[in-house]
Amino acid sequence: MSDITSEVSAKKRKPSRNRHKSRELALKAIYRCMMNESDIKQVFLDMKDDPDYNKADEDYFRVLLNGVFEQQETLDAQITTFIDRALDELSPIEHAILRVSSYELLFDMSIPYRVVINEGVELAKTFGGAEGHKYINGVLDKVAASARPQEFRK
Repeated sequence: MSDITSEVSAKKRKPSRNRHKSRELALKAIYRCMMNESDIKQVFLDMKDDPDYNKADEDYFRVLLNGVFEQQETLDAQITTFIDRALDELSPIEHAILRVSSYELLFDMSIPYRVVINEGVELAKTFGGAEGHKYINGVLDKVAASARPQEFRK
């Protein structure tokens, strides 16, 4: 039995690919595209050189990156509803965070809305301005209430 336990333990200790790193990579890629008007395919290839790439869930990174670009207009329309300024007045990093998180809120119901908001806030704390995480939290809270009213009420 100890051999089986060892096998199971070894499997559990295997390094996992995590979605947080996937979100970080997607954020960096989307930001780069916004700033440089780069081709999404080239940005994807460039992101493979990021030190965190091997830690990320590559499939989820692809889903986020492609999804945000395919749904960009829908996402921006949703975001615009809940911000207190013109979209082009947002800092580019906050805009990119809102796109990534709004994509998850609108198109990936498998992730609880609280997790999406928390991840967006953490991205803002890491990459955004000093108080940007508070703004991100407020906007995402409104997006979640609109996109997932049933889940939000619970």
